[in-house]
Amino acid sequence: MNLRILRIELRRSVAPWAGAVVLVAALAFLHLVPGPWGKGGALWTGQWTSMALWTRHLLVFLWPLAVGLGALQGLRDRRSRMAELLTSTPRPERHRAAALAGTTALTLFSAFALLVLLGAVRVLAGDASYTHPGWLPISLVGALALGAGAVLGMGVARALPSVLTPPALAVAALLLTSSLRQTQTSQDAVPVSVAVSNRFSLLSPTVSEVRETLLTLSVPVHLGQTVWLLGMAATGLALLAAAGPRARLLALTPLLAGGALAMLLLPADPRDTYVLDRAAAERVCEGPVCVTALRRERLDELTGPGEEALRVLRDALGDRAPVSVRETTALRALSATPERSRDSVLVDFDDRVIGDAGGERLTRALVAQGMVPVCHPRSDTESGTQEDAAAQSIAAAWALGEEPVPLEGTMHSARHQADLAGPVWKRFNALPASEQRKRIGAAHAAAVSCSADALTVLNGGAPR
Repeated sequence: MNLRILRIELRRSVAPWAGAVVLVAALAFLHLVPGPWGKGGALWTGQWTSMALWTRHLLVFLWPLAVGLGALQGLRDRRSRMAELLTSTPRPERHRAAALAGTTALTLFSAFALLVLLGAVRVLAGDASYTHPGWLPISLVGALALGAGAVLGMGVARALPSVLTPPALAVAALLLTSSLRQTQTSQDAVPVSVAVSNRFSLLSPTVSEVRETLLTLSVPVHLGQTVWLLGMAATGLALLAAAGPRARLLALTPLLAGGALAMLLLPADPRDTYVLDRAAAERVCEGPVCVTALRRERLDELTGPGEEALRVLRDALGDRAPVSVRETTALRALSATPERSRDSVLVDFDDRVIGDAGGERLTRALVAQGMVPVCHPRSDTESGTQEDAAAQSIAAAWALGEEPVPLEGTMHSARHQADLAGPVWKRFNALPASEQRKRIGAAHAAAVSCSADALTVLNGGAPR
């Protein structure tokens, strides 16, 4: 297809409008609809992999939109009542099919590329220090999915020329992507599909929501989905050029062959689908304070408060005190017990108590986490219960030699934390110093082992 044909197709087709609709819909969703893509550590413009995965996640509705718009384009000749005229021209049908499909696919590919480019500019303008090319295959497969979906829609509309075909195809594609979606469950740290097998779910071009910034898609996923999408595009082209029922049946061969080969390439285990980015998880340290390479930019602000927190913990806990501060790399399921360590204060930047803190507030949060590590399940943005927050505020106050200060960044209000911690602190503070130290040690041991409620231990085992 030369540039002259491309210009003509762009003028007489809906291809430019299809690209514009996809781009505007994606940007409107990311900027106007509240969700995890707009806040926290998994912000869509926070890291390269997060940006690529969030834009791929949008295919849950962008791909059905592309399929429907492609079908609308496929009805162009019939709508203009030129089908019989075109069949009488000497130009081969496959040439017209390539021009029609290539223009729409190129426009959708360009729209998705522009979306990714805008995200990349935002990532570069931010604080991301971990740069890597591993996000590129995620985005390239997403762009291929939009083009292949549109071409398939064109081919189906040419084979089934009805005004109902575009909306029917769009709805069918939406139902397909919705039914094949992978989500994170309370049992698994990686997303899984509860409706179908893992291989079958990966035939959907969309990906799960980003909850773990250290996860990325594996190479077999990229290969299997690429083969599947190329087979889909080939079937769409063949349907566009097919002249009879037999040719239309033969046109299904690439789709079936691509699907069969993809099922051999795609991983059967969800844990082989989303894998840990080991380069991103490598430790970067400043003395006893360590973060992952992904969060290298947070090291400077963490080092001072981290070293001060370790000094306070050493005075408070003696030889049982943690000796390092490090970012946790353990993958967690929703509502799963957080990782705990006897040797380290574990930092989770997705926990707003630590992630949003700085200076003295960060030191206090690290001391609280070191004194009474949270062992209750955490949500997307915070950890622990109201009792955990109260126990941490009491233990941190004792270690720092001050009055309890409610933890900031939790969903538990300062008043509720104070109402719960106040009576316990009053009784605890009236005890002899030796008994206070004994209860602090018992609360620390109970929290690390998750064997008892730390606030109850600080209260001497009595009901609050």
